[in-house]
Amino acid sequence: MTTPTPVTPPPERFNIADHLLGANTQRADKPAFIDDTGQITYGQLAERVQRLAAGLKALYLRREERVLVLMQDSIDWPVAFLGSLYGGMVPVAVNTLLTADDYAYMLEHSRAQAVFVSGALLPVLKSAMTRSDHEVQKVIVSRPQAPLEPGEVEFSAFLAAQSPLDKPAPTSPDDPAFWLYSSGSTGRPKGTVHSHGNPYWTCELYAKAVLRLTPDDICFSAAKLFFAYGLGNGLTFPMSVGATTVLMGERPTPDATFARWTGTSPGLNGRKPTVFFGAPTGFAGMLAHPALPKREDVAMRLVSSAGEALPAELGERFKAHFGVDIVDGIGSTEMLHIFISNRPERVRYGSTGWPVPGYEIELRGDDGGPVPDGEPGDLYIAGPSAAMMYWGNRTKTRDTFQGGWTKSGDKYVRNADGSYTYSGRSDDMLKVSGIYVSPFEVEATLVQHPAVLEAAVVGKEDANGLTKTCAYVVCKPGASVGEDELKAFVKDRLAPYKYPRSIEFVDELPKTATGKIQRFKLRQQVGG
Repeated sequence: MTTPTPVTPPPERFNIADHLLGANTQRADKPAFIDDTGQITYGQLAERVQRLAAGLKALYLRREERVLVLMQDSIDWPVAFLGSLYGGMVPVAVNTLLTADDYAYMLEHSRAQAVFVSGALLPVLKSAMTRSDHEVQKVIVSRPQAPLEPGEVEFSAFLAAQSPLDKPAPTSPDDPAFWLYSSGSTGRPKGTVHSHGNPYWTCELYAKAVLRLTPDDICFSAAKLFFAYGLGNGLTFPMSVGATTVLMGERPTPDATFARWTGTSPGLNGRKPTVFFGAPTGFAGMLAHPALPKREDVAMRLVSSAGEALPAELGERFKAHFGVDIVDGIGSTEMLHIFISNRPERVRYGSTGWPVPGYEIELRGDDGGPVPDGEPGDLYIAGPSAAMMYWGNRTKTRDTFQGGWTKSGDKYVRNADGSYTYSGRSDDMLKVSGIYVSPFEVEATLVQHPAVLEAAVVGKEDANGLTKTCAYVVCKPGASVGEDELKAFVKDRLAPYKYPRSIEFVDELPKTATGKIQRFKLRQQVGG
């Protein structure tokens, strides 16, 4: 275990919203968040948070009752989230790309008493409410696009009707603070419950100690605030140091991202982000885009990646173009943020880096015992930001949270220098000729070919019932490559048994709303 930098634990009485606001009382006039419509200063943020908390109390919501946050990223999002925390309620941040059936389930599962919703998402919320037997007391609508109905109130009017709550709910670091729903690629998503103390630890151990964010930074995250990764990048991390955050409601397409990088999008007035948080799929799309900005057009000093492992070739190409390394790491909804990471001053492309000080890592074999360096093992993490539980799911809770350890579901290899290399999801690993093959290793090799944009590898049974690797490949726009050429390309770089025995060329790969490849859908196609 890496020796952690000593961090003072949060006090016995601790409210994370009050803590983040209190860290910026001397920055009342500084912009905290900027979106396409304007900005909110730290002073305005504090007042609106306190007004929102008072509004929820006026609805007779009680401590630890849940409120659903179904909002596109805007300056209203942190007000809704922090205001709920300040008042002692539990915000449930949910993905904005889901279906009415998904939201109906989440309303019933969380028993949310109120909903904060963007006007553009109000129709799908209404549809969800008609499919659910659960009754919501109030729907608070940010930037409505149509006249509101009974039971609905406009966001700014909801705030204006209240005087600011003068003090926060007397919560502790171990009290439930907020929920995040896991991806739910198999079965229903799991409501992951985090405490008031958990964001404190991710800010202290990662944002400050590893990324070394400063008050002078302007942060921009492609990952949205409802993701664990985006919540840290775009809210708790910048606020913990007094930085400014750029929020973007639209999808993080290359064009939309470039407009923020170059300070040309509405609201920025030429201000350019100094820190960017992205994911490998996004980096691949941007580097292949004809409008990729020049190095002199951006101001990025730090670039972070998570969500899926970063292929070395992507990081190297990004560094060659912009002169800035991509700092790759791995986190999870269950651990709230990143626990293994490269460092801004020490990047090893092709690896996820080294344990974040304050977290302990173990790789375990099929027998539960430790595995030697160089061999894949199941990744377990111990650290202070682990979630409390999955709400209403004791079986999954006990399987994932094992004493002080959290089972990640990932396979990793520990290298001789103490860094860790991703081998794939535990349920994605393939056994070919009796030897484990990491789909990610084959995919990372395929994307090194100049014609390949993306690749996904799954197992496919041959005529003898033996598992062989099958690759699905997306070529770059205007590029093409033959199957035999790609096979030879992989054979030249990996052990012979790892090369894909068959290759399918496709226009796109199935992905989750977070941009992760859904290999299980590809397995269903090949019958693997």
